[in-house]
Amino acid sequence: MSQQKESNRQVILTSRPHGAPTADNFRLDTQPVPTPDEGQVLLRTVYLSLDPYMRGRMSDAPSYVPPFAVNEVLGGGTVAIVETSRHPDYAAGDWVVSQSGWQDYALSDGSDLFKLQGPVLEHPSWALSLLGMTGFTAYMGLLDIGNPQPGETVVVAAATGAVGSVVGQIAKLKGCRVVGIAGGEEKCRYAQETLGFDHCVDHRRDDLAEQLKQHCPDGIDVYFENVGGKVFNAVLPLMNTKGRIPLCGLIADYNSTNLPQGEDHLPLFQGAILRKRLRVQGFIITQDYGDRFDEFFRQMSQWIAEDRLVLREHIVDGLEQAPEAFIGMLEGKNFGKLVIRVADDQPGEQS
Repeated sequence: MSQQKESNRQVILTSRPHGAPTADNFRLDTQPVPTPDEGQVLLRTVYLSLDPYMRGRMSDAPSYVPPFAVNEVLGGGTVAIVETSRHPDYAAGDWVVSQSGWQDYALSDGSDLFKLQGPVLEHPSWALSLLGMTGFTAYMGLLDIGNPQPGETVVVAAATGAVGSVVGQIAKLKGCRVVGIAGGEEKCRYAQETLGFDHCVDHRRDDLAEQLKQHCPDGIDVYFENVGGKVFNAVLPLMNTKGRIPLCGLIADYNSTNLPQGEDHLPLFQGAILRKRLRVQGFIITQDYGDRFDEFFRQMSQWIAEDRLVLREHIVDGLEQAPEAFIGMLEGKNFGKLVIRVADDQPGEQS
């Protein structure tokens, strides 16, 4: 375990983005390392998860959670080490999942901590992906809302991303035919050759709708939506009767400041829902499925132990790189689950 630093670096939200975030919306600040009171622990961040939902919280639009506060540390899921403990349930050196945010150190009363034990300690960053929020989102959205059946066609957008890559692999485990949608030939090749998808289409090409039609000759039974925009417009006409659309994100529109120009697709969407009796359900994983995390964790752990799942992480070193990495993620520059490595500790290391 590395030695405690003398100061606490923090990434501050200096202003709310208008459209795409820029470097001017962030500031790297330095504060003293906090001291825990009785009943608290001091956490040192090792991994920070960067996720698309954070863009929504940088705005002040009404939502299911309060927005990030301007001139405060940005929030986010982390894997951290207990540096100092004044809490009876935690000891110095424990590895935990926490909500420490974009900073080196944070205090916790233990109520928001999940202790890492057993096999997950072999890959602690996986607690932010396969065995964390993104894996949980993929698992519950696909299986509970999508309800895929053997032989059905499942289409997933952002197919090589943190959520989409897991959705497609679980669908294959359930005996489905899987078609991914990704940006670029390299990502599409990875989806087929490494993740095991049956096909993957490139949304950067002008013939996206025709590609989908070619690779989904029997229509689409389940479409896992986390992108929106032109991708959804290409998918909708191919949805089969009683198709299911779990919706967990709309990254294509997160930076939008106005309603889209051009044809109004809402009547077509409403008509398709009615005629085809589609099930379209949005969900927030922490709000809707918090009581089923243990179920997810057990099953995912089993699949991982059996080497039935693949994870690609896009790891960026250094807390100071978080703003640039986040901006790039919204532009599709990451390849896999985006994680900031804030410190280089590994389980089992000693001070």
